[in-house]
Amino acid sequence: MLLFAATLLNYLDRQVLSLVSPVLRREFSLSAAQYARLLDAFLLGYTAMQVVAGWVVDRLGARTGLLLAMIWWSLAGASAVAARNPLELGICLCLMGAGEAANWPTAVKAIREWFPPASRAIAVGFFNAGSSAGAVLAPLIVTALTIRFSWRMAFLVCGGLGMLWIVPWKRAYRQPPVDAPALVAQSERRSHLLRDVRAWGVILARFFGDSIWFFYIFWLPDYCSHVLKLSLAAIGAVAWIPFLAAGIGNFAGGWMSGHLVRRQSGVVRSRLLVMGGSAAVMAAGAGIRWVRTESLAIAIISVVVFAYSAWAANVLTLPSDIFPGNQVATITGTAGTLAGLGGMVTMWLTGRVVDHYSYGPVFLGLGCLPLLAFGFSLLSACRRRPGAGSGRTAGPARSAILEHNT
Repeated sequence: MLLFAATLLNYLDRQVLSLVSPVLRREFSLSAAQYARLLDAFLLGYTAMQVVAGWVVDRLGARTGLLLAMIWWSLAGASAVAARNPLELGICLCLMGAGEAANWPTAVKAIREWFPPASRAIAVGFFNAGSSAGAVLAPLIVTALTIRFSWRMAFLVCGGLGMLWIVPWKRAYRQPPVDAPALVAQSERRSHLLRDVRAWGVILARFFGDSIWFFYIFWLPDYCSHVLKLSLAAIGAVAWIPFLAAGIGNFAGGWMSGHLVRRQSGVVRSRLLVMGGSAAVMAAGAGIRWVRTESLAIAIISVVVFAYSAWAANVLTLPSDIFPGNQVATITGTAGTLAGLGGMVTMWLTGRVVDHYSYGPVFLGLGCLPLLAFGFSLLSACRRRPGAGSGRTAGPARSAILEHNT
């Protein structure tokens, strides 16, 4: 429950910026491109820290690691109350992103430490649902605080909530013995993994696919304000709906691939079948560019993020299906770094396109991303020849697409 709460607070804090963006852009006279720079400031900290978060948490332990991360990102988010210009706000957001990056590797480590293998997937699904819960609550809380007080109060209150989480975490969580063998030869395993075409299938799938989620998390309120012409109060009333659909999509995607596995379709093949269907639905979201009515736009966006969450439930599981346990965190962290870089590129391009054209070309581009992501994800079904990536000098990868029936 505390891991669920930490993830909820993680998403509550990161959505403050997007929800106050209509007010913030007016106060600081920001163009879409300048607003995109603030988003990239957050993603810069988030992406850079992904590289080292797992390494740090492995050495400090999940209890201390998540405690320090929560303090870090909560204080950084609350400090935005003192920002006098976009530069100072960007620095606060960058520091907040650096702290938030530790949430997922720490939570997965904690679950691995205390849950048996048969229960881990359920535990991961439960704590990860905190992201959708945070995204649902954020429009209601943040818009109310902004309308009643100011955007600064929204940052202060949401950051302060994280400090309340610290006390029960310190009392409830106890650190198990350190798993020393899991820390051995980390850099060697990473170099071997990056020669594995299956690893690149997961990495590139997330590079293209996660950008869709970043867009809706950070640009949906701005789209509602400038295209659908909704007030801040109206945005708060409807912006939670797509993220409720996303929460349901997490469970639906996991259930569907599990159902296919039980029907002996093969583990990786089952994941890819669900991912393929989800990618097709996400691609249909390109049609949002022609929609101008509030209800239809929110409905289509809800379907798209439902499909994205079904996709995410499976692409996040693929490393544990393909690689041994002592390599899963490495490949997940590396994929997270590339996903963050993809998000930064998408944020920058969105700002430029919206300023010079409109949201129309953005939605067309977003419609192409899931097809690219699914195409690269098929590499995860490759079977490497014996000895590939074993530490000897590796030549070009020679692999064939085969079904995994394990």
